[in-house]
Amino acid sequence: MTHSPKLPRADGIPDVDTLIRRFEEKGYVTDRALATAIFLGIRLGKPVLIEGHAGLGKTEVAKVLAAVLNTRLIRLQCYEGLDVNSAVYEWNYQKQLLAIKIEEGTGDSIEEKEKHIFSREFLLERPLLQSISAEDASPVLLVDEIDRADEAFEAFLLELLSDFQISVPEMGTIRARHIPYVILTSNRTRELGDALKRRCIYHWIDYPSLEKELQIVRARLPEIEERLGREIVEYVHAVRELPLAKPPGVAETLDWAAALGALSKAHLDAEAAEQTLSCLSKSKEDVTKIKTHGIENLLSTSS
Repeated sequence: MTHSPKLPRADGIPDVDTLIRRFEEKGYVTDRALATAIFLGIRLGKPVLIEGHAGLGKTEVAKVLAAVLNTRLIRLQCYEGLDVNSAVYEWNYQKQLLAIKIEEGTGDSIEEKEKHIFSREFLLERPLLQSISAEDASPVLLVDEIDRADEAFEAFLLELLSDFQISVPEMGTIRARHIPYVILTSNRTRELGDALKRRCIYHWIDYPSLEKELQIVRARLPEIEERLGREIVEYVHAVRELPLAKPPGVAETLDWAAALGALSKAHLDAEAAEQTLSCLSKSKEDVTKIKTHGIENLLSTSS
């Protein structure tokens, strides 16, 4: 008997403003454009694809959404060579062999034995299958850094997101009872296919404005002195103007602020900046460029 999967429910989030407020309660500062994309993903049961530079909080969106909705987070970390065994399912061969040994001499037919060893009892569910197997509520499925997987996997994922079902040759088709909330992230190391983008609600997340980034620092690190927090954010914005291989993201801003706070710094000066620069930039070449440009020059630019 077939059944129609149930769309995700979010009764406690009637509008975008409520979503923004609920995210802020969890320490995540979002703008209206991103919040609107997430809200529409919830309401329409569509995946949300968030692209942008590394370190801007794309992965955190899924984590906070799961906390806001009080549901399970299932994460699939993508990488080159990702295959079905790692992403969808595989059989527990050792357990199957043990079952075959135990059933020797029971008189069961080959068909009965096969039906037993190729049942859910012996199926190892990986993230994609887990996401459509939830019995009670829709989980949040995070497909992280989809751009790192190859195009063949992207095509498979597109089919899954269209029908929310998975075919297991030995068992048949497993259909979702509850459609998961789906967040896909991409650092744009390669261009994703148009077919995947059409299936999703798309949002490009950019470096935040100075005031928004300061708001993020206040929310995540409330113990940081107001003056220090503003000096840090102004300095980071000045650094991003340099021709760096990887400009610091918000994650690096927070790392740096936490480091300066741990050192009991109340003010950002050249000595403190140089001592902790490796927390802001994780590249030897970029650190050299920052130092070559002049840490004091950047401090004066940011002030």
